[in-house]
Amino acid sequence: MPLDRPLLIGHRGAPGYRPEHSPASYALAISSGVDAVEPDVVPAKDGVLVVRHENEISATTDVAGRPEFASRRTSKVVDGERLTGWFVEDFTGDELRTLRCRERIPTLRPDSAARDDTEPVLRLSEVLELARRGGVGVVLEIKHAAAFAALGFDMAELVVSELRAAGWLDDPSLVIESFEPLVLARLRGLGIRSPLVQLIEAAGAPWDLRARDGADATTYASMLTAAGLDALAREVDGVSVDKRLILDPDDLGRARGPARFVADAQARGLRVFTWTCRPENDFLLPGYRRPGGPAAFGDFRAEWSVLRDAGLDGVFVDHPDLGVEVFGG
Repeated sequence: MPLDRPLLIGHRGAPGYRPEHSPASYALAISSGVDAVEPDVVPAKDGVLVVRHENEISATTDVAGRPEFASRRTSKVVDGERLTGWFVEDFTGDELRTLRCRERIPTLRPDSAARDDTEPVLRLSEVLELARRGGVGVVLEIKHAAAFAALGFDMAELVVSELRAAGWLDDPSLVIESFEPLVLARLRGLGIRSPLVQLIEAAGAPWDLRARDGADATTYASMLTAAGLDALAREVDGVSVDKRLILDPDDLGRARGPARFVADAQARGLRVFTWTCRPENDFLLPGYRRPGGPAAFGDFRAEWSVLRDAGLDGVFVDHPDLGVEVFGG
């Protein structure tokens, strides 16, 4: 949709106020005026796509308190990190549906945590229906594609199948993103015409490329060079970067940005998104923090104004009402 401001994307719904990826989180984001919502997708054991930020779910559901699932606690290595807990791929879609959502960072967001254990884990199909009824778009993130491929899940194929079944495959308000370029290439190979967006961290390299290429893996930093942007422009339709890269802070933690790569990317026809706008001190650059501790709101308006004035194509927000206020409704 053509806009004279950034696309406002409810990051996991409205997790500043409700447990992330819960029905209430998405409903609040839509009613607050976002243009799109962002579900993260991972597969259940039977291939059903569910909406969770990670495949390890002990912090974001009530699974740890469910005695019928106690025996499924285990340890796994995911993207090079050893994790212990409960994993979506060890549950069927129906079993995951019995779990209830919990606030991921309760010490920072106690009001959201007060709503723990009240709403079910959603399937992607349900979020797509919520978005359609609410008249908003969807920015779908594919999680841990290489790790799931090693377990026998073709994430690109699963996503295409569910989008097709829900009537979203050719919807003009759909965007698909991932930190892993190989799954984006796989989607393009399957004939996906929706915009594809490469997520970019502030450091490191995509895990799928690290697993394939080792020390020779393309880094995130190299993607933002002239040569890297040229390559991305041939492969994807946009980039979505850690906001610190755009803010380009000085030694005192004040923004010097927008960084040059924003204009360079857009000159190559790439859309530029950023994540994630959060008002709490804990998530702001040091130069914008205020007294009151990590959970207190800092001078987020000043920090976000740098992003607002950067001419971005989209911003991810945890508090949609504040996003509407700063970036325009």
